[in-house]
Amino acid sequence: MNITPTPQQQNVDITNCDREPIHIIEQSQQHGVILTVNYQENKILQASSNAINLLGFSPQELVGNPLEKLFSEEAVRTLFSKIEAKQNLYPREVSFKNQQYLAISHLTEDEKLVIDIEPFGETLSPILFQEELTKILKEIKDTDPVKVMCHQAVSLIKDLYGYDRVMMYHFDEEWNGEVIAEVKEENLESWLGLHYPATDIPKPARQIFLKQGVRMISDVNYQPAPLFPELKEKINLSKSELRGVSPIHIEYLKNMNVGASLTVAVILNGDLWGLIACHHYQPKFINYHQRQSCKFLAQVFSNKLALKESNTFLENINSSEKIRKQLLIQMNSISNFTQALTKFSPKFTDLINCSGGALFNENEITLVGKTPTEKQVKKIINKVIKKQSGSVFQTKQISRYYEKAQNFTATASGVLSIKISNEETYLIWFRPEASTTVDWGGNPEKQGYVKDGVQFLHPRKSFERWTQKVSGIANAWESYDIEAASNLQDTITHVLVRKQKDEIKNLNDSLVEVNKELETFSYSVSHDLRAPLRGIDGYSRILINNYLDKLDDYGKNALKTILSSAEEMDLLIEDILTYAKVGQNNLNLTTFSTKKLVEGIISSQNIETEYPFTSIHVDENLPEITADKRMISQVFGNLISNAVKYSSKTKEPKVAIGFHTEGNKHIYFVKDNGVGFDPSFKNKIFDVFSRANSSKDFKGSGIGLATVKKVIDKHEGEIWATSQINEGAQFYFYIDVSEK
Repeated sequence: MNITPTPQQQNVDITNCDREPIHIIEQSQQHGVILTVNYQENKILQASSNAINLLGFSPQELVGNPLEKLFSEEAVRTLFSKIEAKQNLYPREVSFKNQQYLAISHLTEDEKLVIDIEPFGETLSPILFQEELTKILKEIKDTDPVKVMCHQAVSLIKDLYGYDRVMMYHFDEEWNGEVIAEVKEENLESWLGLHYPATDIPKPARQIFLKQGVRMISDVNYQPAPLFPELKEKINLSKSELRGVSPIHIEYLKNMNVGASLTVAVILNGDLWGLIACHHYQPKFINYHQRQSCKFLAQVFSNKLALKESNTFLENINSSEKIRKQLLIQMNSISNFTQALTKFSPKFTDLINCSGGALFNENEITLVGKTPTEKQVKKIINKVIKKQSGSVFQTKQISRYYEKAQNFTATASGVLSIKISNEETYLIWFRPEASTTVDWGGNPEKQGYVKDGVQFLHPRKSFERWTQKVSGIANAWESYDIEAASNLQDTITHVLVRKQKDEIKNLNDSLVEVNKELETFSYSVSHDLRAPLRGIDGYSRILINNYLDKLDDYGKNALKTILSSAEEMDLLIEDILTYAKVGQNNLNLTTFSTKKLVEGIISSQNIETEYPFTSIHVDENLPEITADKRMISQVFGNLISNAVKYSSKTKEPKVAIGFHTEGNKHIYFVKDNGVGFDPSFKNKIFDVFSRANSSKDFKGSGIGLATVKKVIDKHEGEIWATSQINEGAQFYFYIDVSEK
């Protein structure tokens, strides 16, 4: 039988190594067979080429046939019933060619069944297995430092499974790795403390580790067994125990002279924290159950590490909370926000381990401790911090965002900032560079070769210690640092909001008091002015009645002007008194007929006599209204009077009084076809002494509409107007005191 190997996927170059599709490598490792199955149709879709050697069936004999070709009817029936019931699929012991195997099944995300058939391996006695689990649970203690816990974990793995080298490999925030614990054979060079670039374990591999948990390569020098046939729609093999290995990774392991490997994911709070990496310098197979024990050990370690980190987090948060509460007391006691945080003890910089800080408020910068200059801090704010979408920003290398920050790495390589509310106010903490050297496992730069103008990825061949001096990078901000900063951010925001509320309340109280005084003053002045005004009016009428014939024309006109002015003044005072009374009086709510009220106003204003050519239409269905009747009478009275007055010069003057309903609100209107007003003044016309039309042809004090608005406001309603010049005016209002 001759099966052509599956063509390799697209060559991986420097630009796309993070997109290598390692989850669909259609190959199996040599020690086991992969089957892919359409379980709905009970049809084998693919089989790896080594099936003939291990199982005694060629791929051609298997593909297209039901699973009963390999397994018993009872085994297939049990498998399918568990799939239908959505139960867990557990490995099943099977036998081929007088050898014991384990059939390990799982469903892919697109509902394809993948079955890995691998050697059963050595059988552990239940007692020994129990001893292994007990050892795992007892020897990893969350009371120990993290590096000690890591050493305990890798020591257990080495003792249990005998790999030549076992390492704990921890990722930083940029996915570079460091060997933080190691147990090895004496003849091997130590890799403890070595760093490895993120490209050594690219993103696709990290994602699969996160899903699968454990990955074994039993023989680095294996001959891959391609899956037959090659499918156009690839099946996701990321959870397969036997999935073939990326050729780049195989070359990487060969360059390290590794013969076999086992890798176990350490997952902390849902994220890939690190890996337990096991190397053997000859082929080495451990069976499925042993790998699950490794996975269990990693989970125990992860749980205890999570507890350890939680305790560390809480200890630091509790410490910062004491300082935050002291800062809160200072902010409540000291009116100046900046001084409260920067001039007393504790300062905001005491909240977090830092070398200094800056407070930017109202375009002023206050520096605390060792910091860049004010000018440099402003550059950081304008070039970096203000451009961030979130309210919290942190970096251990500010020069990555602002190149000129390389000039002040001694004071600010690390930056943590918070934005206060929606204001352009920032609190910033600084950390200096932690100048140090990093030992890499070989040159960390990406290696490659050029072909047809494209640089292809090539694993480095040397893993000798390669030392690099690192500068411009501060110690990373921990999660508890960021949490402490966020808590202070909330505290400051609450303090500022409360102070603003207090200021607004005090201002409102002052405005209410001043308004009351003004209303009282207006009422008093208007009342006191009427006494001398009555004298002027009375004596003017005496002169007109008794002495008019003795005056010349100039005297007669002057006397008439005095009387006319007195009448206008009396009208103005009456309007001012009315306006003042609106604010002083409480509402006396009753429910009454709006239609009868309007008809009474038209009658009392003698409109039919004074404006005989004006047509007035009153909606027959005007609804009842609940309001202060005297005040609403002023509203309709002013609006109707204005409508009649400002339409009187029109050829066919018309006034309409009606309503329409929006939701549960009755919106009343008074419309006319008169001179109208400039729509840009639609809000100003409700101000005191502002008139809708300034023409001398129409008399008025400019207080009527202000009084109308004041009445509507008192009834918790709203009034507005629309108009165009010479096209009439429309006034609308509603009130909302029916449930008061």
